[in-house]
Amino acid sequence: MELNTLNPGKAAKGKGRKRIGRGPGSGWGTTAGRGQKGAGARKSAKAGRVAFEGGQMPIHRRIPKRGFKHAGIEFQIVNIKRLAATSVTEFDAQAMFDQGLIKDIDRPVKVLAFGTIEKAINVKVNAISEKAKAAIEAAGGKVEII
Repeated sequence: MELNTLNPGKAAKGKGRKRIGRGPGSGWGTTAGRGQKGAGARKSAKAGRVAFEGGQMPIHRRIPKRGFKHAGIEFQIVNIKRLAATSVTEFDAQAMFDQGLIKDIDRPVKVLAFGTIEKAINVKVNAISEKAKAAIEAAGGKVEII
């Protein structure tokens, strides 16, 4: 036995691909396994559209559409209750991030008036509600919009 006389076994070769459309003797001639008529018999029916359901109304059109996602700026919300709970008196994006009040320094911050505040704090934020601004200034603090 030499290397040039070795042959792979029958199992190693595999079955090979199905050769369709090669005459009636092959068993896959004439219609080439596509059946008689209809969309599946056409050459353009291979892929179809992604959401095509055979002419039935597709599910993405049947189900009701609800909700609305604003395309504008998404603020990170901080309540004055959480600002009052910390020992810090100067708040900007970096200080809030260090205290764990916000998750991202680069996204804008808005302060809302949920809760009460007794101590004077200075806040530098992108936006603030009127009630929150009034509450902070009433406690002796300052608000700066950046």
